[in-house]
Amino acid sequence: MILRLGYDIQFQIPAPVTIVTLLNVHPSRAADLRAPDVLSVEPATQVESYTDNFGNHCNRFVAQMGPIRLSNSTLIHDSGLADPENLDAREVPVHKLPPDAIRYLYNSRYCEVDRLSMIALELFSDVPPGWSRVRAICNWVNTKVFFGYQYARPTKSALDVYTERFGVCRDFQHLAVTLCRALNIPARYATGYLGDIGVPPSDTAMDFSAWFEAYLEDRWWTFDARHSHPRIGRVLMATGRDASDVAITTSFGMTMLTHFTVTTDALPAPDAQSAST
Repeated sequence: MILRLGYDIQFQIPAPVTIVTLLNVHPSRAADLRAPDVLSVEPATQVESYTDNFGNHCNRFVAQMGPIRLSNSTLIHDSGLADPENLDAREVPVHKLPPDAIRYLYNSRYCEVDRLSMIALELFSDVPPGWSRVRAICNWVNTKVFFGYQYARPTKSALDVYTERFGVCRDFQHLAVTLCRALNIPARYATGYLGDIGVPPSDTAMDFSAWFEAYLEDRWWTFDARHSHPRIGRVLMATGRDASDVAITTSFGMTMLTHFTVTTDALPAPDAQSAST
């Protein structure tokens, strides 16, 4: 399956400002690209690319006063299969975890592990450890938290979500990540493309999506507390401790968003195209 990915993001800039973006497909999916994945900046400006401490592809540039447009359109091959599952995947004791995974057990900006530890134990200590426990956390968050864009708030933490029971996709993931970490399961926040492939189309505008990954057995596995069933066509862009590490744009000064669109489409199979011509 070939997916068309893209975005068109525009700002009005009142004064020159440095901007960092995480808008590229994650390096782990680079081999699947079927077209260049290059950030286009208009007006043209010098762009520096680098890899951050989490392994994400970043771009940095200085935006001058006036309008600026960030855009891209690319193609990527996808298996067309739903998120992989391993119902027998076991938890890894902390003393045997890879050193890089340990940081995903700690508190972070939006994930107050210490403040939710007792709650996590009360809710999930009786659930068998491993895949079943992470799945139980996802199901609990999915059923207890109500989704709505009107509930978005940039300062909302996992404890806020637990208390208020409202939020957007990033809030669902922050709460699930925190509950996993409180039970000594490394969990990291993820963001990327997730189109309405194999599911009824949403009546809201396409946006980038959030999910999370939990470390079980010997690898990171995809979980999603917002969507209760495995999905098709998920394309990773970045991972980090929480949303503060993977913001799609970070402006070190004033910017005003004036336009935002995201595209995630599955292209028709070649046989289908031939039949329609």
